[in-house]
Amino acid sequence: MTALAYPARFYSLVKFEHTIFALPFAYVGAFLAVDAVPSTHDLVWITVAMVGARSLAMGLNRLIDRTIDARNPRTATRELPSGALSVVQVVAFCAASLAVFLVAVWQLDPIVRWLWPIPVAAFVIYPYLKRATWLSHFWLGAVDGLAPVGAWAAITNDMPLEAWLLGAAVAVWVAGFDVLYALFDLEHDREHGLHSIPARFGVGAAFTVARICHIATVVFLAAAGLALEVGVLYWLGVAVVAGLLVYEHSLVSPRDTRRLDAAFFTMNGVMSLTVFAFALVDRLG
Repeated sequence: MTALAYPARFYSLVKFEHTIFALPFAYVGAFLAVDAVPSTHDLVWITVAMVGARSLAMGLNRLIDRTIDARNPRTATRELPSGALSVVQVVAFCAASLAVFLVAVWQLDPIVRWLWPIPVAAFVIYPYLKRATWLSHFWLGAVDGLAPVGAWAAITNDMPLEAWLLGAAVAVWVAGFDVLYALFDLEHDREHGLHSIPARFGVGAAFTVARICHIATVVFLAAAGLALEVGVLYWLGVAVVAGLLVYEHSLVSPRDTRRLDAAFFTMNGVMSLTVFAFALVDRLG
Protein backbone atom coordinates (compact mmCIF):
# COMPACT_ATOMS: atom_id res chain seq x y z
CA MET A 1 0.00 0.00 0.00
CA THR A 2 2.87 2.36 0.75
CA ALA A 3 4.39 1.82 -2.68
CA LEU A 4 1.04 2.47 -4.34
CA ALA A 5 0.83 5.83 -2.57
CA TYR A 6 3.91 7.25 -4.29
CA PRO A 7 2.37 8.02 -7.71
CA ALA A 8 -0.31 10.09 -5.99
CA ARG A 9 2.32 11.87 -3.92
CA PHE A 10 4.38 12.80 -6.97
CA TYR A 11 1.19 13.85 -8.79
CA SER A 12 0.41 16.16 -5.87
CA LEU A 13 4.03 17.36 -5.65
CA VAL A 14 3.93 18.88 -9.12
CA LYS A 15 0.22 19.81 -9.14
CA PHE A 16 -0.08 17.88 -12.37
CA GLU A 17 -3.58 19.19 -13.01
CA HIS A 18 -2.12 22.69 -13.46
CA THR A 19 -0.40 21.49 -16.64
CA ILE A 20 -3.64 22.61 -18.25
CA PHE A 21 -2.45 26.22 -17.91
CA ALA A 22 0.49 25.99 -20.29
CA LEU A 23 -0.13 22.90 -22.45
CA PRO A 24 -3.04 24.36 -24.48
CA PHE A 25 -0.90 27.38 -25.33
CA ALA A 26 1.85 25.07 -26.58
CA TYR A 27 -0.75 23.49 -28.85
CA VAL A 28 -1.86 26.95 -30.00
CA GLY A 29 1.73 27.69 -31.00
CA ALA A 30 1.95 24.37 -32.83
CA PHE A 31 -1.30 24.79 -34.78
CA LEU A 32 -0.69 28.41 -35.71
CA ALA A 33 2.90 27.66 -36.74
CA VAL A 34 1.85 25.38 -39.59
CA ASP A 35 -1.55 26.94 -40.32
CA ALA A 36 -2.94 23.41 -40.18
CA VAL A 37 -3.02 20.33 -38.00
CA PRO A 38 0.54 19.33 -36.97
CA SER A 39 1.59 15.74 -37.40
CA THR A 40 0.73 13.22 -34.70
CA HIS A 41 4.48 12.73 -34.17
CA ASP A 42 5.00 16.42 -33.39
CA LEU A 43 1.96 16.73 -31.14
CA VAL A 44 2.88 13.64 -29.13
CA TRP A 45 6.46 14.73 -28.53
CA ILE A 46 5.48 18.33 -27.76
CA THR A 47 3.10 16.94 -25.15
CA VAL A 48 5.79 14.70 -23.65
CA ALA A 49 8.27 17.59 -23.62
CA MET A 50 5.77 19.87 -21.88
CA VAL A 51 4.91 17.29 -19.22
CA GLY A 52 8.59 16.56 -18.59
CA ALA A 53 9.53 20.24 -18.44
CA ARG A 54 6.70 21.22 -16.14
CA SER A 55 7.31 18.27 -13.83
CA LEU A 56 10.97 19.23 -13.65
CA ALA A 57 10.12 22.88 -12.94
CA MET A 58 7.71 22.06 -10.14
CA GLY A 59 9.99 19.41 -8.67
CA LEU A 60 12.89 21.85 -8.54
CA ASN A 61 10.67 24.54 -7.06
CA ARG A 62 9.48 22.26 -4.26
CA LEU A 63 13.03 21.02 -3.66
CA ILE A 64 14.63 24.45 -3.45
CA ASP A 65 11.76 25.94 -1.41
CA ARG A 66 11.37 23.08 1.06
CA THR A 67 12.67 25.03 4.07
CA ILE A 68 10.53 28.05 3.22
CA ASP A 69 7.50 25.81 2.75
CA ALA A 70 8.11 24.20 6.14
CA ARG A 71 7.81 27.60 7.87
CA ASN A 72 4.57 28.54 6.11
CA PRO A 73 1.36 27.06 7.58
CA ARG A 74 -0.24 27.08 4.11
CA THR A 75 2.53 24.98 2.56
CA ALA A 76 3.84 22.98 5.53
CA THR A 77 1.71 19.98 4.51
CA ARG A 78 3.39 19.71 1.10
CA GLU A 79 5.18 16.46 0.39
CA LEU A 80 8.74 17.49 1.32
CA PRO A 81 8.06 19.48 4.52
CA SER A 82 5.61 16.84 5.75
CA GLY A 83 7.98 13.94 5.02
CA ALA A 84 5.62 12.26 2.54
CA LEU A 85 8.54 12.35 0.08
CA SER A 86 12.27 12.55 0.83
CA VAL A 87 14.82 14.85 -0.76
CA VAL A 88 16.46 11.87 -2.48
CA GLN A 89 13.14 10.81 -3.98
CA VAL A 90 12.39 14.27 -5.32
CA VAL A 91 15.91 14.61 -6.75
CA ALA A 92 15.39 11.29 -8.53
CA PHE A 93 12.00 12.51 -9.79
CA CYS A 94 13.61 15.68 -11.16
CA ALA A 95 16.31 13.63 -12.89
CA ALA A 96 13.67 11.40 -14.46
CA SER A 97 11.64 14.44 -15.58
CA LEU A 98 14.74 15.97 -17.17
CA ALA A 99 15.42 12.71 -18.99
CA VAL A 100 11.84 12.61 -20.33
CA PHE A 101 12.14 16.24 -21.46
CA LEU A 102 15.45 15.60 -23.26
CA VAL A 103 14.21 12.46 -24.99
CA ALA A 104 11.20 14.42 -26.28
CA VAL A 105 13.30 17.38 -27.38
CA TRP A 106 15.53 15.13 -29.46
CA GLN A 107 12.50 13.95 -31.44
CA LEU A 108 11.70 17.48 -32.60
CA ASP A 109 13.36 20.05 -34.87
CA PRO A 110 17.09 20.74 -34.34
CA ILE A 111 16.78 24.23 -32.89
CA VAL A 112 15.17 23.00 -29.67
CA ARG A 113 17.93 20.43 -29.19
CA TRP A 114 20.36 23.29 -28.63
CA LEU A 115 18.07 25.67 -26.73
CA TRP A 116 16.83 23.25 -24.05
CA PRO A 117 19.29 24.50 -21.36
CA ILE A 118 17.56 27.90 -21.37
CA PRO A 119 14.24 26.76 -19.83
CA VAL A 120 16.03 24.37 -17.48
CA ALA A 121 18.22 27.22 -16.19
CA ALA A 122 15.11 29.39 -15.83
CA PHE A 123 13.45 26.67 -13.72
CA VAL A 124 16.40 26.64 -11.33
CA ILE A 125 16.66 30.43 -11.07
CA TYR A 126 12.98 31.11 -10.35
CA PRO A 127 12.80 29.88 -6.72
CA TYR A 128 15.87 31.92 -5.80
CA LEU A 129 14.45 35.08 -7.37
CA LYS A 130 11.61 35.02 -4.85
CA ARG A 131 14.27 35.59 -2.21
CA ALA A 132 15.66 38.64 -3.97
CA THR A 133 13.09 40.61 -6.00
CA TRP A 134 9.37 41.19 -6.49
CA LEU A 135 10.01 40.84 -10.24
CA SER A 136 9.92 37.06 -9.75
CA HIS A 137 6.27 37.05 -10.91
CA PHE A 138 7.36 38.21 -14.34
CA TRP A 139 10.17 35.65 -14.48
CA LEU A 140 7.61 32.91 -13.84
CA GLY A 141 5.41 34.36 -16.55
CA ALA A 142 8.29 34.47 -19.01
CA VAL A 143 9.12 30.82 -18.27
CA ASP A 144 5.55 29.74 -19.01
CA GLY A 145 5.54 32.04 -22.03
CA LEU A 146 8.18 29.81 -23.60
CA ALA A 147 5.50 27.16 -24.18
CA PRO A 148 4.06 28.47 -27.48
CA VAL A 149 7.47 29.72 -28.62
CA GLY A 150 9.06 26.34 -27.99
CA ALA A 151 6.24 24.45 -29.68
CA TRP A 152 6.48 26.74 -32.71
CA ALA A 153 10.23 26.22 -32.92
CA ALA A 154 9.85 22.47 -32.40
CA ILE A 155 7.80 22.22 -35.59
CA THR A 156 9.24 24.92 -37.87
CA ASN A 157 12.81 25.26 -36.58
CA ASP A 158 12.14 29.00 -36.35
CA MET A 159 10.94 31.56 -33.78
CA PRO A 160 9.24 34.44 -35.63
CA LEU A 161 7.59 37.52 -34.13
CA GLU A 162 4.19 35.82 -34.10
CA ALA A 163 5.47 33.11 -31.76
CA TRP A 164 6.93 35.70 -29.39
CA LEU A 165 3.64 37.62 -29.33
CA LEU A 166 1.84 34.46 -28.26
CA GLY A 167 4.57 33.88 -25.67
CA ALA A 168 4.17 37.42 -24.38
CA ALA A 169 0.41 36.87 -24.00
CA VAL A 170 1.05 33.80 -21.86
CA ALA A 171 3.80 35.57 -19.89
CA VAL A 172 1.68 38.51 -18.75
CA TRP A 173 -1.35 36.28 -18.17
CA VAL A 174 0.61 34.01 -15.79
CA ALA A 175 2.39 36.94 -14.12
CA GLY A 176 -0.96 38.60 -13.46
CA PHE A 177 -2.52 35.70 -11.66
CA ASP A 178 0.74 34.87 -9.85
CA VAL A 179 0.71 38.38 -8.38
CA LEU A 180 -2.74 37.72 -6.95
CA TYR A 181 -1.81 34.21 -5.85
CA ALA A 182 0.93 35.81 -3.72
CA LEU A 183 -1.81 37.40 -1.62
CA PHE A 184 -2.22 34.05 0.14
CA ASP A 185 1.27 34.48 1.64
CA LEU A 186 1.32 38.24 2.14
CA GLU A 187 1.99 38.30 5.88
CA HIS A 188 4.31 35.29 5.81
CA ASP A 189 6.42 36.83 3.02
CA ARG A 190 6.76 40.12 4.88
CA GLU A 191 7.68 38.37 8.10
CA HIS A 192 10.36 36.21 6.49
CA GLY A 193 11.81 38.74 4.05
CA LEU A 194 10.46 37.11 0.90
CA HIS A 195 9.64 39.27 -2.09
CA SER A 196 6.40 39.73 -3.99
CA ILE A 197 4.42 42.64 -5.36
CA PRO A 198 1.76 42.37 -2.61
CA ALA A 199 4.46 42.23 0.10
CA ARG A 200 6.35 45.19 -1.37
CA PHE A 201 3.54 47.46 -2.60
CA GLY A 202 0.35 46.26 -0.91
CA VAL A 203 -2.91 44.61 -1.86
CA GLY A 204 -4.30 47.47 -3.94
CA ALA A 205 -1.17 47.66 -6.05
CA ALA A 206 -1.27 43.89 -6.59
CA PHE A 207 -4.75 44.14 -8.09
CA THR A 208 -3.71 47.06 -10.28
CA VAL A 209 -0.69 45.18 -11.63
CA ALA A 210 -2.77 42.04 -12.25
CA ARG A 211 -5.38 44.03 -14.16
CA ILE A 212 -2.72 45.70 -16.31
CA CYS A 213 -1.16 42.31 -17.04
CA HIS A 214 -4.47 40.84 -18.10
CA ILE A 215 -5.29 43.78 -20.34
CA ALA A 216 -1.87 43.23 -21.91
CA THR A 217 -2.78 39.54 -22.40
CA VAL A 218 -5.66 40.51 -24.67
CA VAL A 219 -3.49 43.08 -26.48
CA PHE A 220 -0.77 40.51 -27.22
CA LEU A 221 -3.31 37.90 -28.39
CA ALA A 222 -4.78 40.52 -30.72
CA ALA A 223 -1.33 41.51 -31.98
CA ALA A 224 -0.55 37.85 -32.73
CA GLY A 225 -3.81 37.56 -34.62
CA LEU A 226 -3.00 40.61 -36.74
CA ALA A 227 0.45 39.25 -37.54
CA LEU A 228 -0.94 35.82 -38.49
CA GLU A 229 -3.99 37.01 -40.47
CA VAL A 230 -6.26 34.59 -38.64
CA GLY A 231 -9.97 34.04 -39.24
CA VAL A 232 -13.03 35.31 -37.43
CA LEU A 233 -13.11 32.40 -34.97
CA TYR A 234 -9.74 33.37 -33.55
CA TRP A 235 -11.04 36.87 -32.93
CA LEU A 236 -14.14 35.45 -31.30
CA GLY A 237 -11.81 33.48 -29.03
CA VAL A 238 -9.92 36.64 -28.08
CA ALA A 239 -13.23 38.32 -27.24
CA VAL A 240 -14.27 35.36 -25.07
CA VAL A 241 -10.91 35.46 -23.28
CA ALA A 242 -11.36 39.17 -22.59
CA GLY A 243 -14.78 38.42 -21.15
CA LEU A 244 -13.43 35.62 -18.97
CA LEU A 245 -10.70 37.88 -17.60
CA VAL A 246 -13.24 40.59 -16.79
CA TYR A 247 -15.37 37.97 -15.04
CA GLU A 248 -12.36 36.69 -13.06
CA HIS A 249 -11.60 40.13 -11.78
CA SER A 250 -15.25 40.72 -10.91
CA LEU A 251 -15.07 37.81 -8.45
CA VAL A 252 -12.39 39.39 -6.27
CA SER A 253 -11.32 42.81 -5.07
CA PRO A 254 -8.78 44.30 -2.64
CA ARG A 255 -11.53 44.14 0.00
CA ASP A 256 -12.77 40.62 -0.81
CA THR A 257 -10.40 37.82 -1.81
CA ARG A 258 -12.57 34.94 -0.57
CA ARG A 259 -13.10 33.57 -4.09
CA LEU A 260 -9.52 34.10 -5.22
CA ASP A 261 -8.67 30.42 -5.46
CA ALA A 262 -11.74 29.55 -7.53
CA ALA A 263 -11.42 32.66 -9.68
CA PHE A 264 -7.78 32.32 -10.62
CA PHE A 265 -7.42 28.58 -10.97
CA THR A 266 -10.69 27.26 -12.30
CA MET A 267 -11.23 30.21 -14.63
CA ASN A 268 -7.62 30.28 -15.82
CA GLY A 269 -7.89 26.63 -16.81
CA VAL A 270 -11.06 27.47 -18.72
CA MET A 271 -9.33 30.40 -20.39
CA SER A 272 -6.36 28.42 -21.68
CA LEU A 273 -8.65 25.75 -23.10
CA THR A 274 -10.81 28.46 -24.69
CA VAL A 275 -7.86 29.99 -26.54
CA PHE A 276 -6.85 26.57 -27.85
CA ALA A 277 -10.40 25.59 -28.84
CA PHE A 278 -11.00 28.72 -30.90
CA ALA A 279 -7.54 28.61 -32.49
CA LEU A 280 -8.08 24.95 -33.37
CA VAL A 281 -11.50 25.48 -34.92
CA ASP A 282 -10.21 28.53 -36.79
CA ARG A 283 -7.38 26.49 -38.30
CA LEU A 284 -9.56 23.48 -39.10
CA GLY A 285 -12.09 25.76 -40.75
